[in-house]
Amino acid sequence: MMYDHILVPTDGSKGTTKSIDHASTIARNNDATVHVLYVIDERLYRAASKDAKEEVIASLKEEGEHAIDDAVARLEDDGVEIVTEQLRGIPYKSILGYAGEEPIDMIVMGTHGRTGRDRIATLGSVTERVVKNADAPVLVVNIDSE
Repeated sequence: MMYDHILVPTDGSKGTTKSIDHASTIARNNDATVHVLYVIDERLYRAASKDAKEEVIASLKEEGEHAIDDAVARLEDDGVEIVTEQLRGIPYKSILGYAGEEPIDMIVMGTHGRTGRDRIATLGSVTERVVKNADAPVLVVNIDSE
């Protein structure tokens, strides 16, 4: 299987760098393009007043720009072709929507290596919902491992 387009969603967290690095390695080995996606979670501003909403959206947009810039810097160091996108919505729905609209062959996402009760408590995670619903294969990277 050839991977020409790899999607790596980022939330700007430190752990996301592991999934970006994995996506970069796969992209280099397949001469693929990496799509970096940041989703502004609409649930974070939906209930705010009009004035507060605009301020929250501006702040989240800036956060997203930093997250994308950090990912791009890592990928550029590896000489990988990059496409960037920032969307507003429910993160897992936006990730699945983007993967369905673009020619995405693989999605690379991070997750925390939870077990037992901790894992049961996080069944609603973005990564888990993407894994359950994506048409493309999803590589899940344990961002807590060394």
